[in-house]
Formats: sequence, structure tokens, C-alpha cells
Amino acid sequence: MEFRTSPESYRHWRLATDGQVATLVMDVAEQGGLVEGYELKLNSYDLGVDIELYDAVQRLRFEHPGVRAVVVTSGKEKVFCAGANIRMLAASSHSWKVNFCKFTNETRNGIEDASENSGQVYIAALNGTASGGGYEFALACQHIMLIDDRSSVVSLPELPLLGVLPGTGGLTRVVDKRHVRRDIADYFATKAEGIGGKKAVTWRLVDEVVPRARWQDQVSERAQAIARGSAGDGGRRLVERSGDEAGIPLAPLDKTRTGDTISYRHVSARLDAGRGVAEITVHGPAGDAPASIADVHAQGAGFWTLAMTRELDDLILDLRTNETEIGTWVLRTIGSPDRVLAHDRLLLDNPADWLAREIALYLKRTLKRLDVTSRSLIALIEPGSCFAGSLLELALAADRSYMLAGLFEDADGDAGPATITAGAINTTEAPHASLLMGNGLTRLQARFHGDPDGLAAVMKRRGEPLAAQEAEELGLVTFAPDDIDWEDEVRIAIEERASFSPDALTGLEANYRFAGPETIETKIFARLSAWQNWIFYRPNASGPDGALRAYGTGKRATFDRKRV
Repeated sequence: MEFRTSPESYRHWRLATDGQVATLVMDVAEQGGLVEGYELKLNSYDLGVDIELYDAVQRLRFEHPGVRAVVVTSGKEKVFCAGANIRMLAASSHSWKVNFCKFTNETRNGIEDASENSGQVYIAALNGTASGGGYEFALACQHIMLIDDRSSVVSLPELPLLGVLPGTGGLTRVVDKRHVRRDIADYFATKAEGIGGKKAVTWRLVDEVVPRARWQDQVSERAQAIARGSAGDGGRRLVERSGDEAGIPLAPLDKTRTGDTISYRHVSARLDAGRGVAEITVHGPAGDAPASIADVHAQGAGFWTLAMTRELDDLILDLRTNETEIGTWVLRTIGSPDRVLAHDRLLLDNPADWLAREIALYLKRTLKRLDVTSRSLIALIEPGSCFAGSLLELALAADRSYMLAGLFEDADGDAGPATITAGAINTTEAPHASLLMGNGLTRLQARFHGDPDGLAAVMKRRGEPLAAQEAEELGLVTFAPDDIDWEDEVRIAIEERASFSPDALTGLEANYRFAGPETIETKIFARLSAWQNWIFYRPNASGPDGALRAYGTGKRATFDRKRV
């Protein structure tokens, strides 16, 4: 499965811009499914449709920074989107269904991030019925408009029709984002035929309904008003833009994939299927940081932080989808810590620059993708590594970290003992560049949750290169073995991980990674994902007589009536 695409290759979307307003038209090719066996009717979607959507959202942020309102609508009559394709789901393996839901969730979180942090407010212009994942897509937008034609509705019919839950955050966003009353939300989620007209507005399911005769004019007026910042964004726009920023093109990634390696310019992975391990190496900057933010703009997608982030993002998606039996990812870095920190400083020192903000936001989203990936993450901090600032986040995201005390006995070259450095980018000091987790905390705050003294001790040493013993004493690494014990401790940790139940590890890691407050994101990726994972496995949904397989056959599903 390949996640790289570009607008000229889209089969399911049309993207157009007109000044400060962009229009993203969903017009899914019925015969354009990733595999045979289903047709993408009624703008239903599979992973291929959402890969293009993710690419479009990214390109709007980097290539069209002057856009301030994005209208999402349908290219088909009387239907906005019927949600995830049911026949695709029924025929898919369990792991495919879960990973599909995870990716679509991440894409919709990215849409919300664009509305809240990038000054690009998304408007769902529902020119027909939006059901299931189609309505969940609309819920990710900041403003929802529904055509009032006596037939178009919004609905979440998964429970009554399919025996599953809305898989893309619908339940959470209805009550936590749109503040629909609990009893109303309960009724709505069990009413397969949906709600339209004025009742949809009264119940807060949409923001406005518009008569067909006024539809085009009202959508245009609303988009222009939101682009001016004068209406419809709920006061949540955090970034103002002049509208005349020049974007940067996102050139195709230079990627090489063989049976056991995946290589980019700054990121590489060596796959060992026998051990169930992917050894991932992130290379720090090859040269000094640019002299100014203007030089960052000149480098564009070649600027190290952006280039590395794009490669890491693609690698995570590739491994997550294509290498499901590789359950442990070993994280290494190579390079100069000072160069990493200097590149970070350019982002931190330019809060008013749109590109600096977008690069930091993209890095934040990619690290979040790592956080919610169901793989064991082990960071190895060795001489010559550059776990500093933005790359220290990789070690902080890991479930366990090992840092070599001293040097390897047979070491050659000029590399001294390994160090790690916490920088300003690891804190909330610069809000525009804070690499917050889905729980709203930095990884340092999550690591020292309930231990303010421990966090304060780390903050006092911020900016200092810390050797292994200091890092271990401060709680920044798990273990700091010397050369004598290093090989055995690392080998045992990796082999032990491979001996455990993958299902139990997924639950263990997901529970430990998100200490602290619960947010919409943690609910979607923890509570919702866990329940949906279980429900997908159950025969009531996926069994031979379950609702997913019975859908469209005229037969009623046979349910095991025990409540567990």
C-alpha cells in the first residue's frame, strides 16, 4: 500500500482555489476501489479515497497558505457521502479495518488542526445526505451547512444497521464538540434514517439549513465571511494571515523500498521479519541551519525539519499498513545535536511566520501518529546520536529507552559518549511550536505527570547535553547500561517483546502512553478505538451471520444476546 500521491493523480477529489477560498469536491469513482469486490457508490470511501484527502489537506496548508476557508462538498446529486464502504469493511481483515479507521481519524484530526491552528477553516457544505463516516467527516469541519430539500439528512446508522460504532470519532464529536445533549445523541445514533431540516439545527447536529434555491449563494457568502474572519468559525481561529503568502511545493518524496529496507534521504528502516523488528534511523541535518527564515522559505520542502518529517510520516504509514507482523520498532538517530537544535531555533524564533508554524504543526501531527501506533517503541541512544530538541521527542515517545554509558570498547572515530538535550521545543515555552500530544501535554509533562519536582529538575538542565548517568538520574531514559551489558540488555528487551501477546502489548502501551487529562483525541484513539476493535472482532458484527455480512442481503443479522 502506497501513501504517496498528488493532485494530478487524484481519482476521487477535485481541489480548486479562488483567492482566500478553496473548494474540495468529493466525487468518488465507483470503480476506483483499491481492490476488487466492491463499488464505491454514493461517495462511499475506502483507504484510497482518504489517502487523497490527506494529501489535499497537507497541500492546502503548505502550497496554498493564503487560503482561509475550505468548502468541502459533493460532486454528486443528493448525496454528500455515504461513509466507509460497507462491502469493503465486510471483506477486509480485522487489522485492515482497524488501521483504516485509525488513518481516517488522524486525517480528520488534521482537518480540525488546520481550522484551529492554521487559519484554514473547514466548512462542510452538505448538498445531500451525509451518513456514517460522511457525517463524521462533516463533524471534523468547523461549520456544517445542510441543504433543506426535504430529503437530505445527517445520520450515524452504524449501530442499527451494521452492529458496530461510528469509527471516525462521530460519537465523541457529537457530544464533546457539538455539545448535543446526551439523550438526544442516544436517540440520534439509533435512528438509521437520520435527522434533517430545522430539527438538525435545533439539536446542534448542523449549524444551518439552507433552501435549495439559496444554496450556492449561501455557501459562497458563508465561505467569504469566514475567510474574512467575520462569521462562522465560532471564534476558534487562532492564526490570522494576510492572504498573500506564497506557498511552497511539496515535491514527491525520494523513496526506495526493497524486501527488507525502506530508504529516504533522512530516514531509513531495516526490516527483520524473523525477529519482528524494524530498525529505524533518523539522520540529523547534514549541514548548518539556514541563516534566516527567508532561507527556510528558499529551501522549501528541502529544509531538513520539513523533509525529515515528511519522510518519517510516510514511513510510519508504510510500516503500519504493510508490515503488520513487525511489532517492535527500534529508534536511532545519527548526527549533530547542535545542528538539530539550531534548526529548531529557527522555528521557535519566528512565531509570526506561517511556514515556521506549519512545519512545527506537521512535526507535532507526525509524532502524534507515532504515539497512537500499535507497535512497541524502543529508543537506543548511542555515541554519534542526536536525540536533542525535536529528535529527543522520539525517545520521549518510546515505551522504553536505553542510553549507553560511555563508549563501546571497539569504538572508532571521533564520536564521544552519547548525550541527550532537552530544548525549548520540548516545552510549552513557544506555543506556536509546542509538540503537544493528543492529551494536550508535552511528552515531558506526560512523562513526569504527577511529579512536578521531577519536571522542574529537567527544566533546570534544559539546553545542557546530558550524559547517560545524568539522564538516567533525571528520569529521561529508562536504563543506562555500559558497554559490557549493552548488547545483552538490548537483545533481551527486543526478544522479550516478541514473545508477548501482540494484543496485550497494544493495550498496555496505549494505556501507558497517555497519562493525564482526557481530550477528544484521547477518547477517539483510546476509548473509541478499543471498543471498536472489540466490536469488530465479535460475531455480532463480523461473524457469518453478523450485521456487517448481512447488510444489503435482505437477511436480518443473528445476534448473540448476552451483554458483556
